[in-house]
Amino acid sequence: MPIGARRSALLAGATLAASLVQAPARADDLRAALLSAYATNPQLNAARENQRAVDESVPIARADGLPSLNASAQETEYVKRADAVPDQLSYSRLFSLGGTLNVPVYSGGGVRNAISGAETRVAAGRNDLRGSESSVFSQVVATYMDVILNEAVVRLNQAQVQTLDVNLQATRDRFEIGDLTRTDVAQSQSRLALARGQLQSAQANLANARERYIQFVGRPPVDLQPPPPLPGLPATADDAVAIALDRNPDLLAARERSKAARFDTRAAGAARLPKVSLFADTARTDFLGSANVNGASVAVPTTTTADVGVRATIPLYQGGRPTALVKQAQAREGAALENEIAAERAVIAQARAAWSSWQAANAIIVSSQTAVDAATLSLEGVRAENSVGNRTIIDILNAEQELVNAQLQLVTARRNAYVAGFTLLAAMGRAEARDLGLDGGPLYDPGIHYQQARGTFWDWGSDPTPRAKSTRTVDTPSQNGTINAK
Repeated sequence: MPIGARRSALLAGATLAASLVQAPARADDLRAALLSAYATNPQLNAARENQRAVDESVPIARADGLPSLNASAQETEYVKRADAVPDQLSYSRLFSLGGTLNVPVYSGGGVRNAISGAETRVAAGRNDLRGSESSVFSQVVATYMDVILNEAVVRLNQAQVQTLDVNLQATRDRFEIGDLTRTDVAQSQSRLALARGQLQSAQANLANARERYIQFVGRPPVDLQPPPPLPGLPATADDAVAIALDRNPDLLAARERSKAARFDTRAAGAARLPKVSLFADTARTDFLGSANVNGASVAVPTTTTADVGVRATIPLYQGGRPTALVKQAQAREGAALENEIAAERAVIAQARAAWSSWQAANAIIVSSQTAVDAATLSLEGVRAENSVGNRTIIDILNAEQELVNAQLQLVTARRNAYVAGFTLLAAMGRAEARDLGLDGGPLYDPGIHYQQARGTFWDWGSDPTPRAKSTRTVDTPSQNGTINAK
């Protein structure tokens, strides 16, 4: 695209966020479709729930470094015992109650690194959530534009069928008066039959596009309006790559996982090191009135004991388990590093490909518009020349088909340009709700649940019973390829 044209396109774009916010709140614009998907899309809601599960890994890891308190109670009935030794205490039942407090003091860094790894995976999960949001929005934009494209294609094919139907009738009339031949009539019939078949195919494609729209947005499309311009698109592929390397959520998630894997390796090494803890034990014993000496009952008081101490566990030999754990963690760390490079490659390729597709589609729009203008003039000229006998019916039919082909290429290029532009924004990490200015209510903040999870110290807490937040589409009507007249 020429520099001047590129600048004009960028200036005309303004900002998508401002356009979406300022657009009237209607059920048939892109902003409304994105808001509906943001609130009701099951793929996005599932990603949020998965992130909530990742948040809980932090208190799970932290629990290994916190005090633990256990109580035990046991009653024993001695159904058969060896003969009692004379003059010694004997009993037939025993009740014991005990409690143990354990306070970890040192664990070789295993707990500390496990917590750091869990916190880093929370950061990776948040980027995964950003990526899911961006992916869903990209799918919504693609299906939105597919519906608009296929509606335009159906209209073009309907107009073509109507035109060819009129042409066929005119050809028959002229054949009746001997002005044209049977060949001219057959050619018109053939083109009309082909156009009707193309119309049926276009209507089927429109029905499919509407069904996909329902899948991602959650409701049928109704009179979709043209989307607002896309803002902030880069001038060069290198600019796109530079932004993507800094903001792409998939790449940021891969980087965080590499860091988390490093903490896992350190935590695995803690299995070789000593562990120190404080402990306190208490026990209470009661014979429940069953104590006797030489068969005579005796009163034995309930006994209570308590002790405190320091316990050091020094591993000497564990059958090679620590080495295997460390090597396993190192291998996974190596895999995470490779996956980070793979994600980086994918992001670079995605950004460059999206930028190239966007540029190509914009260029095709310009050339297709030129083709439409030229084909329109050509059709007018061919019809005029036919009226004086210088052109045949087949010339008119060919000129009409060239015009339709150019119009189809134009509407397809417009769809491809918008989708490629949004894909480019997604690759650069700029296609999320906060970037698009969606203000249909408070945006989902994963940090709220994370702070709640970090404050978990009680063993008996839970969330409300899970219920699906997404809307079902089983009650939506089956879609077809009909369109409203405009």
